[in-house]
Amino acid sequence: MLACGFGSGLIPYASGTWGTLAAWPLYLLIKPSFSDGAFALFLLVAFALGSACCQRVGRVLGVPDHGAIVWDEIVAFWLVLWVTPVNFWWQLLAFFAFRFFDIFKPPPARWVDVNMKHGFGVMLDDVIAAVFAAASIAVAWRLYGAIF
Repeated sequence: MLACGFGSGLIPYASGTWGTLAAWPLYLLIKPSFSDGAFALFLLVAFALGSACCQRVGRVLGVPDHGAIVWDEIVAFWLVLWVTPVNFWWQLLAFFAFRFFDIFKPPPARWVDVNMKHGFGVMLDDVIAAVFAAASIAVAWRLYGAIF
């Protein structure tokens, strides 16, 4: 259930996008209960637990990064939202930035995706995409922060 994003990964088309979309309201629900330090620890635990869950589900399904596995998108997008300004428009931009980098997988995310066929690799390539998305949001905020 966790690896499949509480069912969001079972939507047959664009499951990664649906998983990312599911992450957004979950983040808005969960984050207020945590300080920043506690949320960082929560993300580390979610990453570690996700690595184990994705590894097991990938093995059971016979595909290491099966399309139904979206916990990697959820945790990675939580990381992006955590460093994104608390504003609908910035969070929407973060959603599109993360999906862009997750789909196109710039290096080293592409290398991880191709060469690390296990739960840790499934999680890591999305975290790398999240770093690219977060950096893009930071640059956009620096250049256009007052507009939104």
